Order: sequence, then structure tokens, then C-alpha cells
Amino acid sequence: MTHTSIRPHTLRIEPTRGWVALRLGEVVAYRELLYFLVWRDLKVRYKQTALGVAWALLQPMFMMIIFSVFFGNLARVSSDGLPYPIFVYCGLLPWQLFSYALSNAANSLVVNERLVTKVYFPRIALPISTVIAGLVDFAVAFVLLLVLMAYYRCFPSSAIVTLPYFLLLAVGAAVAVGIGLSALNVRYRDVRYTLPFLTQAWLFATPIAYSSSLVPGRWRALYGLNPMVSVVEGFRWALLDAAPPVASTLFMSSSVVIVGLFLGFRYFLRVERSMADIV
Repeated sequence: MTHTSIRPHTLRIEPTRGWVALRLGEVVAYRELLYFLVWRDLKVRYKQTALGVAWALLQPMFMMIIFSVFFGNLARVSSDGLPYPIFVYCGLLPWQLFSYALSNAANSLVVNERLVTKVYFPRIALPISTVIAGLVDFAVAFVLLLVLMAYYRCFPSSAIVTLPYFLLLAVGAAVAVGIGLSALNVRYRDVRYTLPFLTQAWLFATPIAYSSSLVPGRWRALYGLNPMVSVVEGFRWALLDAAPPVASTLFMSSSVVIVGLFLGFRYFLRVERSMADIV
């Protein structure tokens, strides 16, 4: 009888270097986990609520009413000839997606501390899942915009074909800032305290309650450093046939998102190597 020796097999998982460390192919391979994370975020958010996912519709609607009363009726803020309620709601729609994705992506690693420290998976899936969950709320809130467009008889022009680009720009901005802050939050928990202030300041730096035409022309390119400026202007142009975004502003915003994605991913890679030890 021949005896064959069984050699032990050891699988060593080590941090890699360079852009291969992102292992984006693994994100696709772990798509079932990504689906589970998105489904879990949605269930936890609306668990034990009487209205459930309807809150995704009510939150921007209440904001629209508040802005319409104080900025539209009392302050008489210009809305570029559009009815103020639909003007502000069209700006709130991508902003709600951005702010939700930003806030939840920044806290995704810390909130899932046990998952990060005990199970191997591509950590980049956590902030990405929060952005995808925000798209579900965006789709629900978009229904009210269609109703408002029909009520105010605001119909899109051929510019509606550019809407996916501006949606992608909003998602890209949220991912760029979200993944960077999520990694920074692992090291410095001060991020969760500064995030509400950052989001509030960013809201008023974005032309949601007012028209960007109020900004002097010589400052428009600098104003484009806020990528949400072009996103909001683009949504109004694509859906309400408003004035198109200024080319210099759009170029600046797109460049900021691309650079932000590069820097955000790069910093995430640095922190990911020691993430399980310090989270």
C-alpha cells in the first residue's frame, strides 16, 4: 500500500501596492455581498417606520415647501423665470442623493467595524453600497418631480439626453469625497462631528435655493470648484429647459470630480492596509 503525504496548503492574504490594490474585479465578484449591503441599508433605514420608503419622497418635498415659503415668497429670490417650487425641487433632487451618499459613505467603515475586522472582502464595497442605496431614494423622489413638471407644464428639451452625465457627476462627487472621508474617519473620529457642518455649508454653497446667475461672471470658474454647482445647473437645463451650465464651470466641476476620485481612491488604499487594526 502506498501512502501519499498531504502537504498543508497555506493561503496568505497580503496588501498589494499600486492601483491593483483596489481589486475592482473583486467588487464584481462580490456583487452578491454588494447587493446584500444595499438591501440591508434600505431595510435598516426604514425599519419600524410607519411610512417606510415614502420618507424618501417626503423629505425633499418638505424642504421644497420650506424653501418656497422663505426664499421664494418672503425673500423673492430669483428663479430664472421658472416656478420657484419646481426650481428648488429640481436642485434638491440631486443634492439629496449627494448628501445622503456622502454622509453614509463617510461613516460606512466605522459603522461596520465588526465586519471589517472579522471577514475578508473588498472594503471599498462598503462606501459604494451606500451610494447605490441613495440611488433608490433618488428614483422614488424623482416621481414627485415628474408630477411637478406636469403640473407647472415644464417640459424637457433635447438636452434631457445629458441627464445621465450630470447624475454620474453627482455620484462621482459623492464617491470621491465619501471614500476619502470614510478612510479618514477610521483614523480620526472627528470626521463624524464635522460632517454635519460640512454638509450644511456645502448646501448653501450650491445654487439650490437661489440661481447661480447671481454669482458674478468673473467668479464662475472658481464657483465651479464645487461640482454640485454644475450638477444642479445641469439638472435644471436637462429637465426644465433652463439656461445651460457655463462651459468653464462645467469643465472645472468635471475636473474636480476626476481629481477627487484619484485622490480619494489613493488615500483609501493607504489606509486599507492597516484598516482592520485601527478601525
